[in-house]
Amino acid sequence: MDQIKLGDVTVTRVWEYFGPVEMAPETFFPESPKEVWDEGASWLTPHFLDSETHIVNTAIQTWLLRSEGKTILVDTGVGNHKDRPYAPVWNRLETDFLANLARAGVEPEDVDIVVNTHLHIDHVGWNTCLDGRRWVPTFPNATYLMPKDDFDFWNPENGHKPLLGRGNQNVFEDSVAPVHRAGRTLLWENSHRIDAGLRLDAAPGHTPGSSVLTLASGTDRAVFVGDMLHSPVQILEPDSNSCFCEDPAGARATRRKVLGWAADNNALVIPAHLGGHGAAEVARAGSTFAIKGWAPFAPYTEQG
Repeated sequence: MDQIKLGDVTVTRVWEYFGPVEMAPETFFPESPKEVWDEGASWLTPHFLDSETHIVNTAIQTWLLRSEGKTILVDTGVGNHKDRPYAPVWNRLETDFLANLARAGVEPEDVDIVVNTHLHIDHVGWNTCLDGRRWVPTFPNATYLMPKDDFDFWNPENGHKPLLGRGNQNVFEDSVAPVHRAGRTLLWENSHRIDAGLRLDAAPGHTPGSSVLTLASGTDRAVFVGDMLHSPVQILEPDSNSCFCEDPAGARATRRKVLGWAADNNALVIPAHLGGHGAAEVARAGSTFAIKGWAPFAPYTEQG
């Protein structure tokens, strides 16, 4: 099952990649306790951890929403043909993402809105595709919603020095700027309402402009959290950041705030990169959180 209904909103999971990211837990999540990974090996493998190599597994996927007659994509993965010299896992990928999107019933021209929760390498790649030797918007009729704080932060003309170093090299130039030049972007600040049931809110920490998308339809609630968390371990250990968080204190505060809201509102937490069932319901567990249940999406294998 790759599709669920939340109120009047249909949510479909569109696969781009599943597999190792060439980082062990102690590298990816340097603040997480080693014993959590050791004790959790039975349920973390194989969807979140490779037991033989001790390397973290991750998913690159887009969440396709159909809401109030609109077709909406939440994050656009890595993309094909992108030159990523400092991120070899994502360098010059060749995936079937557009075919997978078509299997979900969507052609590029059908997309009305693209949401980039933030502007990291693995969230904006399919914003553009090659037309000859030029990068052009993949979704020519869509409005691309980008957080202005991230747009400014990652614009190389502004001279910021990100924690990611050169890891995001070329990303603004080939996946963000062409969309902006084409007049397809809407740069928002603080919050932005998409429709009656979908609202974007700033959730800084992972990056200055990181955001979450809250869904409220009927009695159902969900929150698409981007990279607020990369692993279910961060639900159990909410103070454990990934190594990519620009503002560690801000990332911890955001994670606790959003997980607390999700627990109190029985909301499904939908990160960008979880393998397995892709999303989870959470509950408060003293000063931390617990996984109450998994979403009904079918886990996919490394072959997709």
